[in-house]
Amino acid sequence: MNNTVKCHKCGAEIEISDALKHKIEEQLTASLEAKYKIESEEATKKAVEEASKKTNAELSEEKERNKKQSEDLSKLLDEIKELRNRDRDREIEMKKKLLEEEEKIRRETREKTIEERDLKDREKDKTIEDLKKALDEAQKRASQGSQQLQGETLELQLEERLRAEFPQDIITEVKKGQRGADVLQDVVDKLGRKCGSILWESKNAQWSEPWINKLKEDQRQAKADLAVLVSVNLPDGAKDVYYQNGVWIVGMSGYISLALALRFNLVSVYHERQSSEGKDEKMKVLYEYLTGTEFKHRVEGIVESFSNLQDELEREKRWFNAKWARQEKEIRKVVDHTHGMYGDLQGVIGKSLPEIKSLSLDSGEDTEEPSEYPKNS
Repeated sequence: MNNTVKCHKCGAEIEISDALKHKIEEQLTASLEAKYKIESEEATKKAVEEASKKTNAELSEEKERNKKQSEDLSKLLDEIKELRNRDRDREIEMKKKLLEEEEKIRRETREKTIEERDLKDREKDKTIEDLKKALDEAQKRASQGSQQLQGETLELQLEERLRAEFPQDIITEVKKGQRGADVLQDVVDKLGRKCGSILWESKNAQWSEPWINKLKEDQRQAKADLAVLVSVNLPDGAKDVYYQNGVWIVGMSGYISLALALRFNLVSVYHERQSSEGKDEKMKVLYEYLTGTEFKHRVEGIVESFSNLQDELEREKRWFNAKWARQEKEIRKVVDHTHGMYGDLQGVIGKSLPEIKSLSLDSGEDTEEPSEYPKNS
């Protein structure tokens, strides 16, 4: 009896008992698996339901918690915002107070600075004013001293020029502190006779009309025949030489020419007076002549001629000086080139070159060495 059966799965021969056992096991296993599956599904469903219930409850609680937390957070944010606003307000208020305090300090500092500056300005203005006063006084003293010095210099120059131009005349200086003009010129002819006198006054300041009346008074005191005012500054539009109120007025460039003319007329009038009769009548004629227009025109003509002659003489002097300087320069070139040529020839020819005494260097020592050629002078 065959107790084996073929397995429907693998085709192997197995015992019937084993096959039954195996089948029972399979059925049991399948049954258990089905039961387990059902139980598992139920358990899973139940677990899912419980979990869902639990999750919903937890979610609800979580929502409640989140809502509460959100509310708490919102309150906290509001509080923080309020605190920030308060801080900002306090900061703004503090900045405002700081700005006000800074502006106050700046204003006080500016006012103090302005006061100090005004005080310094007043001190500076006072110092400047004091310096101006001191400077004005110093300038006045310096101007007075300068004018006095310039006047003394002009007076000395006038005296020296008159002495140099007219050495035969008697030139007398009016001493400082004495009333009168600057210089008195007694005109003396070739025979030593006094032919008249000229009173000279020099001025180196702004023109002043009272000078003329003062000089006329000095002329009367000195009993001078003529009076001349030499001024560095003449009135506007005035000529270099003119006659006004019995006084001759002349600039610095023409007083020597005027002196020549006046002196010439004084000598001529003196000689005519000495050779004429009727002294009183002649003196009257002479006075009228000296104070008349004819004498004035004659003196002006003489002065103009003398001035032209002096200018021409000065131009000729300058021309001749320039000519002589050019000629001297050319002569010096000729001499230098001649010396150079003589030196070159000496270097080439040597001692055989005849000695030219005017071209040789003077050493100051006598040489006894004879020369081949006699010396030429």
